[in-house]
Amino acid sequence: MNNFFTIFFHTYLTKLKTKSFIFTTIITALILFTLTNIPRIIDFFEKDGEVEQIAVIDESGQLLEPLQQQVAMMNESLELSEFTGSVEEAEAQIETGEYIGLLHLTLTADQLPAATYKAMSMTDSSVVFDLQASLQQLKTMMASTYLNLTQEELAQIYEPVSFERVALAEDAKTEEELNQARGLVYVLLFIIYFSVIMYASMIATEVATEKSSRVMEILISSVSPIKQMFAKILGIGLLSLTQLVVFLLVGYVAVKQNLETMEGGFFEFFGFGNISVETITYAIVFTLLGYFLYATLAAFLGSLVSRIEDVNQMITPMTFLVVGGFMIAMFGLGKPEATFVTITSYIPFFSPMIMFLRVGMLNIPTWEVALSIGILVVTIVLLAIFGARVYRGGVLMYGKSNSFKDIKTALQLTKKE
Repeated sequence: MNNFFTIFFHTYLTKLKTKSFIFTTIITALILFTLTNIPRIIDFFEKDGEVEQIAVIDESGQLLEPLQQQVAMMNESLELSEFTGSVEEAEAQIETGEYIGLLHLTLTADQLPAATYKAMSMTDSSVVFDLQASLQQLKTMMASTYLNLTQEELAQIYEPVSFERVALAEDAKTEEELNQARGLVYVLLFIIYFSVIMYASMIATEVATEKSSRVMEILISSVSPIKQMFAKILGIGLLSLTQLVVFLLVGYVAVKQNLETMEGGFFEFFGFGNISVETITYAIVFTLLGYFLYATLAAFLGSLVSRIEDVNQMITPMTFLVVGGFMIAMFGLGKPEATFVTITSYIPFFSPMIMFLRVGMLNIPTWEVALSIGILVVTIVLLAIFGARVYRGGVLMYGKSNSFKDIKTALQLTKKE
């Protein structure tokens, strides 16, 4: 047992102190902090900037003033300025940077507004959208006036249709509860996905690195393959937990700073206001089981290669399984009751994400969750037994890897010992 903890702590501390791990953690945390503060960063660079000027040629003589009011309500950083010169003169001033664009206003045969917008490029879609939306609102107001519609009648036309949703099942979740669950599941699916795909490959690389340095020959003679394999799996697992805690803390602090002025705060904004203990428990359980499943698979796949360069090629099928499960889960967010989603939630390589999706989105019987967890546990145990046998022979194999044909060779070496 002492050998197990020696390898466990050695794997954890060695990886924790590496420059690549520290650098990756810091850079990822900074990127996460930056992404959640993009609105503040944009405001910081634009708060002292000049208001964007748009030249307006109004041939109708009646559209400019009401349109200015609409644009002011839509976007305070845009200012419409009347231009008394010709279109060619306005285009010349756009080229010199005096204006960012030209809005040419006219009236149609029905005496409704029409416009042509000219700019050096159309890359700033937000300006075009704001102008078009403001003009559309102005057109609606003018059309209602011509049709002698009152404001109350106009409001009735644009009032959303009354559409109530009623679920007949007694235990069915309401639309509000589904939206909250969808936000939580969406975030946690990404955590499960990146945890599995990143840290499982780290285990495979760790095993291949020790093989390439011939350290494995010494370790395998003093420590049983099962102890060695699971010491590495748990060591990398603790490392991943350390990194995830850093990311979650940074993300929580950064997002909360941007949402603290919103009603309900951070948790309610993302639908986290009423998270049940059961959902959080299932999230932890399926994340851990998914990690152990793929980590065990990655450990014995990594033992089949002698060069670090061959690791990615060997674990590519495993990566496809993770990506496949994630894509099915994304589809399941819209149709969690689909038969395809239900069936794949019992397939062990997909169930960490898909069964958790069903648990979060639906009220399913406890026996279904227990069956999925049971299948996962049995698969992990069988994979661990088989993986240990492959691992024991695989770590003694050197030379160019022949992909999965080496599994048979590794098993033969294990029998000879």
